[in-house]
Amino acid sequence: MQIYNQFYLIKHPTANISIGDNFEFTSGEAFNPLCRNIRGCIYACENAIIKIGNNVGISSACLWAKEKIEIGKNVKIGGDCILMDTDAHTLDFRIRNSGQTDDKGEAIDTILANSKPIIIEDDVLIGTRCIILKGVTIGARSIIGSGSIVTKSIPNDCIAAGNPCKVIKHINSTQYK
Repeated sequence: MQIYNQFYLIKHPTANISIGDNFEFTSGEAFNPLCRNIRGCIYACENAIIKIGNNVGISSACLWAKEKIEIGKNVKIGGDCILMDTDAHTLDFRIRNSGQTDDKGEAIDTILANSKPIIIEDDVLIGTRCIILKGVTIGARSIIGSGSIVTKSIPNDCIAAGNPCKVIKHINSTQYK
């Protein structure tokens, strides 16, 4: 495991973070000039799971898991990306504005926010400054173009980009074997 520079790690005691072999995380300090010196972050809420496979490279990204973020093997996540499996706040303004907390002091607003797992399958490339939102699966060997906002799942073996992210082209991965 190689961590270049400092990054933020916030892990609830009941959260589970597992990281495979040959993991590389660069963070700020111009290790990747596309990141604008932003410090990366891994945030795992109560009972959240973050599972990262072998040979994964991440550059100054933010992984925020309320439920689950799973990243396969041989995945590259470009500079300044955000993977967030939760809305972070409820859609009900009354709850957002109430300031109510549970008996542990956690905001009810955050507790009631919708969340769904994010799954990034093997051999995926995610370009710089992408946002991957809750409930998304990115299929094996797919490529997500820089600056994309991924709101829906992307199938295997394709190039997808845009806001919202859409499939642009299907690729024949057998030609690379």
